[in-house]
Amino acid sequence: MLRLNSRDPGFDKAFQRLVRDRRESDDDVARDVSLILEQVRNRGDAALAELTQRFDGHSLADDANWRIELADCREAYDNLNPELRAALELAAQRIRSYHEAQLPEDRDYTDAAGVRLGAKWRGVDAAGLYVPGGRAAYPSSLLMNAIPAKVAGVERLVVVTPTPKGKINPLVLAAAHIAGVDEIWRIGGAQAVGALAYGTQRIRPVDVVTGPGNAWVAEAKRQLYGVVGIDMVAGPSEILVIADGQNDPDWIAADLLSQAEHDPAAQSILITDDPLFADTVADRVGVELALLQTARVASESWNTHGVIIEVASLDEAPALANALAAEHVEIAVDDPQVLADAIRHAGSIFLGRMTPEAVGDYVAGPNHVLPTGRRARFASGLSVLDFMKRTSFIQLDESALHAIGPAAVALAEAEGLPAHARSVAVRLGQ
Repeated sequence: MLRLNSRDPGFDKAFQRLVRDRRESDDDVARDVSLILEQVRNRGDAALAELTQRFDGHSLADDANWRIELADCREAYDNLNPELRAALELAAQRIRSYHEAQLPEDRDYTDAAGVRLGAKWRGVDAAGLYVPGGRAAYPSSLLMNAIPAKVAGVERLVVVTPTPKGKINPLVLAAAHIAGVDEIWRIGGAQAVGALAYGTQRIRPVDVVTGPGNAWVAEAKRQLYGVVGIDMVAGPSEILVIADGQNDPDWIAADLLSQAEHDPAAQSILITDDPLFADTVADRVGVELALLQTARVASESWNTHGVIIEVASLDEAPALANALAAEHVEIAVDDPQVLADAIRHAGSIFLGRMTPEAVGDYVAGPNHVLPTGRRARFASGLSVLDFMKRTSFIQLDESALHAIGPAAVALAEAEGLPAHARSVAVRLGQ
């Protein structure tokens, strides 16, 4: 774990190294993914069967092994522990409500020149959702991806998920039932993203691919952007906690480890103005790790990428947070809004001592699919807009064309495009 102090002479250089640190896929991953996508594009289902057998130990030789039936999702939902089913339903209801409020409005108006202008929003025809399998089987991520798609009006919602040795998490199936998924295919990895983008003999292509995954999945989405739309290229998870010494150190230690347990490459950072509190949190992280079932992953993340930054005043924190542009930012102080107002770059901000980031992962409502790797400087979390596109429209009558058409003719001629100019001029009688 790295300790930095903003008062040290070498702080600026050390902090810039931290900002520039890349914890994402390397060139070898890019080459591997490129080869996998080429196989899927050229050989379709045959390539999927070979790769699924190789990576997941699941045979697709039998036609019945390709898909999970929607009746199985209903059965998984019906068989859930009632308390867990209620928790999933609460999460779904809050996610749906939040995203319904994001729906954009169509526009249709006539301006002063008599030109009718506007735009219409529509959902894409089909969306594909990647749902990780094995250790990283998260029903919450399925809800966070599927529900905004349905709210956006997507007609066909396709899930791909690996089923190692044929096993599937029943919670994922129950979440698929709640969200109204239309198809579920037992494939994963870069090959599954390729199947969604290109289509195969069995799987029809989609228009947008979203959902979390490992480095190979993220790289496949990056390479296929343009063939399909994507939500983002997501890297390892991140949390930045800004906390004063008035917090319970056990709470903050747990918050830091809530992201560290995701991935050995995840990063947890604490900024505090209290050196004693920093020492205590570091000690409590060690205690918490001893109790975690995910200690192996969380320990590697914390020991390799964890950071504690001491500052003279928390007034320094927003500038550091803006440079880091972290996925999650917790502000654990009495008046968090003051610091939050100065933070321009963050995937999501969690305000106050009683708002752990983990609440946002499940039941708060806003999407937990957020930009990582400093992409919060220019990107936002998943929303209904990722599953929609806007079509503008224009309508002129003769009067409106005479009002603005001459300017179009002049600009077209200035740009050396005479056919553009003539298409307007002939209507003006020129």
